[in-house]
Amino acid sequence: MAEDLFIIKGTKENQYQSLLPQIEALLVGEDDLIANLANIAAALKTQFNFLWVGFYLVKDDQLVLGPFQGPIACTRIQKGRGVCGVAWQENKVLVVPDVDQFPGHIACSSASKSEIVVPIRQGDNVLGVLDIDSEQLNSFDEVDEKYLTQLLRLLPSSV
Repeated sequence: MAEDLFIIKGTKENQYQSLLPQIEALLVGEDDLIANLANIAAALKTQFNFLWVGFYLVKDDQLVLGPFQGPIACTRIQKGRGVCGVAWQENKVLVVPDVDQFPGHIACSSASKSEIVVPIRQGDNVLGVLDIDSEQLNSFDEVDEKYLTQLLRLLPSSV
């Protein structure tokens, strides 16, 4: 079965509002976490053309690289290290307008200028994070936080 995304231009909010129902349709009936994360990463990368979109999953008290779209990435991240590790440790969304100003930033790509990291939660537990990097400063804001948080709630509860 062929899957196609309907890509729209317009405001960031309009793009998310168009994309989320399409991603939800991709997730319906699919309970494999890796397949779902791969499709989410591809959809976000295709719609917004971010530098890097991907997931890190908690394994053995580390974040381990999962499905992603973009340049090669760091494979493992310790809790509390870099933007991803801090978002995991603090169990909160982090929006970083300028990664060079973030203490302890891990530069997987020198092209990354701004970043957002959104925890994947099951109850109070963080199972992983969605990490998105941009080549532009100040790329992420409350609109991204709102819709990316909603997006992760679409994952099957069996995650």
